Amino acid sequence: MHNKEFSKTAPRGPVLGIETSCDETGVALLRWEPETPGRGLLAHTLYSQIKLHADYGGVVPELASRDHVRKLLPLIREALGEAGLGVQDLGGVAYTAGPGLVGALLVGASVGRALAWALGVPAIGVHHMEGHLLAPLLEDDPPKPPFVALLVSGGHSMLVQVKAIGEYTLLGDTLDDAAGEAFDKTAKMMGLPYPGGPVLAKLAEQGRHGVFHFARPMTQRPGLDFSFSGLKTQVLLAWQQSDQSEQTRADIARAFEEAIVDTLIIKCRRALQTSGTHRLVIAGGVGANRRLRAELAAAGAKDDFRVYFPRLDFCTDNGAMIALAGAIRLASGQHQDASVHVYPRWDLQTLPAA
Repeated sequence: MHNKEFSKTAPRGPVLGIETSCDETGVALLRWEPETPGRGLLAHTLYSQIKLHADYGGVVPELASRDHVRKLLPLIREALGEAGLGVQDLGGVAYTAGPGLVGALLVGASVGRALAWALGVPAIGVHHMEGHLLAPLLEDDPPKPPFVALLVSGGHSMLVQVKAIGEYTLLGDTLDDAAGEAFDKTAKMMGLPYPGGPVLAKLAEQGRHGVFHFARPMTQRPGLDFSFSGLKTQVLLAWQQSDQSEQTRADIARAFEEAIVDTLIIKCRRALQTSGTHRLVIAGGVGANRRLRAELAAAGAKDDFRVYFPRLDFCTDNGAMIALAGAIRLASGQHQDASVHVYPRWDLQTLPAA
């Protein structure tokens, strides 16, 4: 990603990024700066639907879509106000086109397309996971390809070899529950409030090491795929057979978190060896986990590889990562017609090079 590649076709004004793939409405404005993209971030706003879905113990798609409709335009106005810009100053629009909940995706896509058409500026649909993968580029010392990316969230646990922007090879994927999903479901099994993953991780800090021990799934066989459903079953049995005290809950939470983190690190080490690179990018909601960050940093220092994390605000779904991914593709000359298309399922490997 060099200045010469993009200078001729850079967007004429800031790019508006819109994220509405699930239960968070994110908006950001980014002025394209090829060498240090993060310095071009002008504003970002986010609204979470956690309280809306808490009573149901999970995301209700229809409610999510309706809430995006209510919140998206006010958030766009808020971001423009924060940046001191008017809508006429925009040079392009990027929105999440997939994967995600189809109704939620259609809200962002429809608004983004309509706005771009009205302003006569280019627009592009962004792959949600490419947004996460590129989020560390918003930091002061961004990684440069080639690198390996670990994308861990509520819906995804995947290892991707990145040769260049848009040149992705899937090295490993989850066969059942993603890591974040396993966190949430395990927390629910133990009676923790929604959303359970962050609550469980916080509780694990009070747990005692070694009181419980759970398997590191699929680490005793070759390959880079993940499977966490068996680990959930182990935790459920341990909880049901315990005294279910608060300390026991914390001890189980710690053992569970250690099993997840150890598994991810083992697979990351294998992926780096397979790819022959020494740069590892961590992205997605689970990338905010403190234990994962600390132990990966320690592993990198020991094994001589560099780990890149996005700031905590950009681990979860956000508009900044969509603005960035969109700006990169708009700057390379890519854009789409005025049709509205979304892709609830979308293979990252099918993306064109940027």
